[in-house]
Amino acid sequence: MTSDSPISLLIVDDHPVVRDGLRGMFESAGDFTVLGEASNGVEAVELTARLDPDVVLMDLRMPGGSGVDAIKELTRRGARSRVLVLTTYDTDSDTLPAIEAGATGYLLKDAPREELFTAVRAAADGRTVLSPAVASRLVTAVRTPAAPADEPLSAREREVLALVAKGTSNKEIARVLFISEATVKTHLTHVYGKLGVKDRAAAVAVAYDRKILG
Repeated sequence: MTSDSPISLLIVDDHPVVRDGLRGMFESAGDFTVLGEASNGVEAVELTARLDPDVVLMDLRMPGGSGVDAIKELTRRGARSRVLVLTTYDTDSDTLPAIEAGATGYLLKDAPREELFTAVRAAADGRTVLSPAVASRLVTAVRTPAAPADEPLSAREREVLALVAKGTSNKEIARVLFISEATVKTHLTHVYGKLGVKDRAAAVAVAYDRKILG
């Protein structure tokens, strides 16, 4: 994808009327192109491999193959496509497995049209996208009584985390900050420990919640 080319999408939902609605909405926007549709997770994996979309809009609860299983398989395969969950459900049993499986973002189907467009653009850039309700649940879920919640991040750790929030890879962070990738990973390990989280998406969510990022 270049800055001038439209963002390519694969729409995954078991309801044809939802797929039709999303296709029409995105195709009318001008800077998106819908490459295909899938009705379950198994089809989603197959079509993602064949079509290589920039973003997969993934529902979660679908007969014939769940969204979480599809996300896990795409992550295992190292798929280039970013997965943005778009679902009705925001319970912990849905949210956490999807994020842990490798989803770039998580939005609810009641999100306004422009918010959805913005989220897809952000996901295509590799940035983490979480609806406020989901971010709140994620923050609550990742916190533990033993987490050193008051231990401040160093200036360098905040720099690394700010770049992570923009979707920057470890390699790019190393280049921007003139440090090695191993050092970047060390900083992230310290950040995860101080925030009481286990991955990049959770670190970003907690950092915004605590006003470390803004």
